[in-house]
Amino acid sequence: MKSKKRLAAKLLKTSPKKIKFAADAMEDIKKAITRSDIRGLIATQQITKSKKPQQSRFRARKIAVQKTKGRRKGQGSRKGKKHSKITRKENWMVKVRNQREFLRKLRAGDLITSQNYRLTYSKIKGGFFRNKRHLKLYLEENKYLKNAK
Repeated sequence: MKSKKRLAAKLLKTSPKKIKFAADAMEDIKKAITRSDIRGLIATQQITKSKKPQQSRFRARKIAVQKTKGRRKGQGSRKGKKHSKITRKENWMVKVRNQREFLRKLRAGDLITSQNYRLTYSKIKGGFFRNKRHLKLYLEENKYLKNAK
């Protein structure tokens, strides 16, 4: 049977591992000796080539699940330039929105006057502050905060 599998594999241009014999046609397959016999069995679908997937997606799916959890995204796993994952614009948007939200909370809690709010808002727009902490320091140094806790 091994030699018949090898012959069939050569005819179907595939690996012997992918050759399948029909269970009900085992007698005919045992009787087949020549290449033409095997060609006949292939034509009658008694010998077939199974189309197994070439590469398993199991590991790829497993890694994708981990990535959705936020794992495997460290510095060593990144490819591309510095700003290919998060663009400069997205980084800017995150930074500015964070600062503006902080400023709005201060105004809502009457911790900053509307004049000072406007001044600092325009400074945020101009990219004056590096981050929220820098904004806090600026407000404290210029005594814009009133009755701060």
